Amino acid sequence: MKVLDLKCAHQHVFEGWFASEDDFQSQLARGLVACPLCADVNISKQLSAPRLNLGAAAPPKTVSSSSAPSAAVAVGPSTPTSKELVPAQASSTEVSTQDRQALQDMQGDWLKMVRQVVANTEDVGSHFAEVARQMHYGETDERSIRGQTSREEAVALLEEGISVLPLPMPAALKETLQ
Repeated sequence: MKVLDLKCAHQHVFEGWFASEDDFQSQLARGLVACPLCADVNISKQLSAPRLNLGAAAPPKTVSSSSAPSAAVAVGPSTPTSKELVPAQASSTEVSTQDRQALQDMQGDWLKMVRQVVANTEDVGSHFAEVARQMHYGETDERSIRGQTSREEAVALLEEGISVLPLPMPAALKETLQ
C-alpha cells in the first residue's frame, strides 16, 4: 500500500492511498483522483517522507480549554486555499511541517463541520428558496434544510428576513465515502 501526499491546483493538501504507483498513475489519468475539498482533478504528488512504525509514540499533549485561544469561523462563497491560510511572509514552498499540519487540521475540521451539516439537514435540492419561504411564512413546518440557489435568490431571501448561509459543499460529501 502506498500513501501519497497530494495537492490540488487550489493548494489543498490531502492524502491518498493506492495499491501501487501504477495504480495511482492509472487513477490519475482516468480523472478518478479528486480533491476532497473542492473536487479539483488537477492533482500533483508532493514529496513525502516514508512512514516508519518504530514503536509506540508518546501521547500528544493536550491544551486545556481555559488556555486555548478562541477561534472564529467565517463561511463564504468559496473555500479558502491553503495559500490564503499561510502567513504572508511564507511562500507555499517554505511552509513548515507544523504549518502544513495546522492547515490539514483546519481542512479536516471544515470537512467534519460540513459532514455534520449534511447529517443534520434535509436536502431540498434546487427547491431551497421555495421551501425556505414556505417555512418562513408558516406554510410548512420548520426544519433544518440545505440546497442550491442562485446568489440573487439568496440575496432576495435575506432581504425578506429569511436567514441563509452559503456553504461550499465538496462533491465528495454528496456521496457515500468508503
